Amino acid sequence: MYLFIVNQNSGNGGGDRVWKKIRDILQRRNIPYDYIYTRSAEEAHLYLKEQFALKSDWRAVGVVGGDGTIHSLLPAMRDSGIPLAVFPAGSGNDTARGFRIPRKTAAALDIMLEGMPRNADLISISGGSTLTALAVGFDAEVAHNVNNSRYKKICNALGMGRLAYIIGVFHTLLTFRPAPLSVECDGTEHTFPSAWLAAVNNVTTYGGGLAICPDAKTDDGLLDICIVHDCSRLKLMLLFPTLLFGKHTRFPFVTMLRGSNVTIHSSLPRLALGDGEHVASTPLTASADPGALRVMCPDSLAV
Repeated sequence: MYLFIVNQNSGNGGGDRVWKKIRDILQRRNIPYDYIYTRSAEEAHLYLKEQFALKSDWRAVGVVGGDGTIHSLLPAMRDSGIPLAVFPAGSGNDTARGFRIPRKTAAALDIMLEGMPRNADLISISGGSTLTALAVGFDAEVAHNVNNSRYKKICNALGMGRLAYIIGVFHTLLTFRPAPLSVECDGTEHTFPSAWLAAVNNVTTYGGGLAICPDAKTDDGLLDICIVHDCSRLKLMLLFPTLLFGKHTRFPFVTMLRGSNVTIHSSLPRLALGDGEHVASTPLTASADPGALRVMCPDSLAV
């Protein structure tokens, strides 16, 4: 039997619309399933733990929502051996993008039912887990501002979730100031006199499709880190369009690192978001958690 966790409110109501399409297909095909509508991350997490305790042979858990909904379920999913199936219905959907899950509901359901489970790493921080990316500094402030904005709801209603993050960049530029930062990666320390952000990634994108770590792989046991530093506001603005295609790595004020463990210190306290959710503040240490999750993927990605 398949289990579904449905966030009705994700993507400005998109979760409910996606679930109704899934339900209709399941019923037409006489596929057994169970489901719950979530009202909070805590409720979803507790429900999933209860279901795992009652029944251990779930074929997969389908999460209908955005990256934040998936994030709330990682403590229960981690090391469970039960695969995660992703149904993108949020504003960012970087989890779906990282595992090449299509936006079309029927196609995503086919992957849940007929795809292959793939081992995926997690990012471990302060006893918690993150699947897509850990954003520290300017990018975290952008996501924080977007999540608390009115324009996010408008963009989601128009089906333009990425636009909300672009607006958030200009919004955050008005108040954010860079500061000295040190990043220790697998024992080697790198210092930056004036850093804007540090992104620690397990997938290539964050922020609704910004390819901040274009070479990241979800199953290599390593973290990809991007630090943007020692540049003006104008250069930072010019950088963001290149993020859409992962072409920013050629700039001298962008440093790319890769390792299994990373520690970040900042002279100013910096917010850290994991999967778009507040998880910590600097100083912080993150490490790769190899193969901690199973994800249903297209056959071409299965290993």
